[in-house]
Amino acid sequence: MTDMRVLTGAALGAALDDVARLRIAVFRDWPYLYDGDFAYERDYLQSCRDSAGAIVVGAFDGDRLVGAATGTPLEDHADDFAAAFAGTGLDLSGIFYCAESVLLPEYRGQGIGHRFFEQREDHARALGRTKCAFCAVVRPGDHPLRPAGYVPLDAFWRRRGYEKLPGAVAEFAWKDIDAAGETKKPLQFWIRDL
Repeated sequence: MTDMRVLTGAALGAALDDVARLRIAVFRDWPYLYDGDFAYERDYLQSCRDSAGAIVVGAFDGDRLVGAATGTPLEDHADDFAAAFAGTGLDLSGIFYCAESVLLPEYRGQGIGHRFFEQREDHARALGRTKCAFCAVVRPGDHPLRPAGYVPLDAFWRRRGYEKLPGAVAEFAWKDIDAAGETKKPLQFWIRDL
């Protein structure tokens, strides 16, 4: 059985190297196909270290981190996401950004994903936020590495109250597992009121 822990402050900082390893492992699979790099991950997760409002929700099997969900106030990512939110009329200071949710495959289907969202949404409310948002990579339906029978998480996200935010698409570059170099990918924002 997994033990869920909310990490902030020093405990959050201490867990980020394990979060980086989980991101590399989980995002290697469809639909991210991320050919991860630990140095890049440490740099990417610096925003969690630097944000006073950051949270990591960890799923532990004993002392081993087997899943994690991160979040920060959206304005801590304003440089990355300002273009995606331009024209939406939304005030970034009211939005909490639910970054990644990564969970090793053998721990899926036990309700941990719901608990990841519940804990981050509770944290966002405690910070006075009125909305939560996240983004998900958009891949073509005929992508050659798309697994047969793949079921996207859209229905899960909608059951949690999230909907796609029209026109709010960010672009990020990373190296796919089958590519020689980095390419840009679109990431669609989903949002809900709290």
